[in-house]
Amino acid sequence: MDPLGATISGLLDGYSSGSFSSEEAVRGFVDRVVAYNARLNALLDFDPEPALEQARAIDARRRSGEPLGPLAGVPIAIKDNICRRGEPTTCCSRMLSNYRPPFDAAVIGKLREADAILLGRLNMDEFAMGSSNETSAYGPARNPWDTDRSPGGSSGGAASAVAASLAPTALGSDTGGSIRQPAALTGTVGLKPTYGRVSRYGLVAFASSLDQIGPFGREVADVARVLSVIAGQDPRDATSVDLPVPDYLTAIESKGERPLRVGIAREFFGEGLDPEIESAVREASRIFESEGATVSKISLPNTTQAIPAYYIVAPAEASSNLARYDGTIFGHRAEDFGPKSEVEKDLPALIRMMMASRAEGFGPEVTRRIMLGTFVLSAGYADQYYVRALKVRRLIRDDYDRAFRDVDVILGPTSPVPAFKVGEKISDPLAMYLLDVYTGPANLAGIPGISLPGGLTKSGLPIGIQLQAPAFAEETLLRAARTFERATDWNTKRPTLD
Repeated sequence: MDPLGATISGLLDGYSSGSFSSEEAVRGFVDRVVAYNARLNALLDFDPEPALEQARAIDARRRSGEPLGPLAGVPIAIKDNICRRGEPTTCCSRMLSNYRPPFDAAVIGKLREADAILLGRLNMDEFAMGSSNETSAYGPARNPWDTDRSPGGSSGGAASAVAASLAPTALGSDTGGSIRQPAALTGTVGLKPTYGRVSRYGLVAFASSLDQIGPFGREVADVARVLSVIAGQDPRDATSVDLPVPDYLTAIESKGERPLRVGIAREFFGEGLDPEIESAVREASRIFESEGATVSKISLPNTTQAIPAYYIVAPAEASSNLARYDGTIFGHRAEDFGPKSEVEKDLPALIRMMMASRAEGFGPEVTRRIMLGTFVLSAGYADQYYVRALKVRRLIRDDYDRAFRDVDVILGPTSPVPAFKVGEKISDPLAMYLLDVYTGPANLAGIPGISLPGGLTKSGLPIGIQLQAPAFAEETLLRAARTFERATDWNTKRPTLD
């Protein structure tokens, strides 16, 4: 058995059978990172020694018969906005270029308890603001299916690493589609859990009411295993919900109490959807029917307003969250903040320092969103924009609540287009924002969603299909995803970097 091609289940089976050790598996992934990461730019300043040390320690414990955690010896790469004690956590921004948190994020603590091996930090859009991984201060990550193309964003490095077998699994974050959209563009499985299912403690905030941490994997069982480890209530995160964590791995193979009910929203097949992606989703509905599910048409009328609502709510929260990075206590501090104009001569040195630090530390996309968020929260405009966006958000959640009375999951596209070329959309913010058209509604509603490999275009690029389920119904969501996965072989397709 080749550990590089293995799922998490395959790795654990290989360790149990003695086919290979944790150190051998990790060394294989390290060698692959060394061979291919220069072309993909998925992992940042990669240091393999800590991972190999962890692997050797786990092998020693396994030989001695010590009890091991559920992810013992499994390498997992971490998005650069999830804090790891003493390790760089920069959000791929100059603003945090020297930041090393003095604590672990809640999910990192749980991974350590599960004996997972932390493989390295992953490239991403700056402060998770972007859909192509091109706003990163470290340069764009590349799609292993075609390195001229984007792997999506903001968790582009995570998707690229898993697709290229640089890591068997990874953690990303999803604020408007930042796990599911890159999963679709790279032919991987990406899960956004329900808001509140996974603690956000230690996730550097973008939009606090939308952000959620979730896993990438090669198959549904991968993300189910990781979710079982990282889910659960955390007293350090007041928004995490105190509910039992089910055995998701067992749930994916259960049949359920009745045949699966799948809904298809007519609003998810509008202008801008690539015909090949629409065809793949239609084919997915036929596959569900052949597997015994009932498929019916539904309507989510207010989701057509999701993009304008999202791009008011998210920048407003970003403006507030990123206000702390001003060079005084947090973030990059400019060295030269002398007055640059007659107007600045009258400003106190402290104000000039903060202005210069933010101008140097933040990239154009982050600056754009901070400005937009500050505007919609300003006196005289908050009611006109922000409050109205919150009302639309409530209407979107109501649409989902009504739909889920009649269906168990909702099927649709993940991304309106397959992987696009690096540089193709970065100068057109509106075109970039529209990439979230099918993923953003789930964040506004706080419900879980998953992207699955659902086909290949005629040019050989991955197509992702999306399933969404009611809040805290990850068991149903994963079971439906596994039903589709069993009936197809799209999750077995891999890019050929050689």
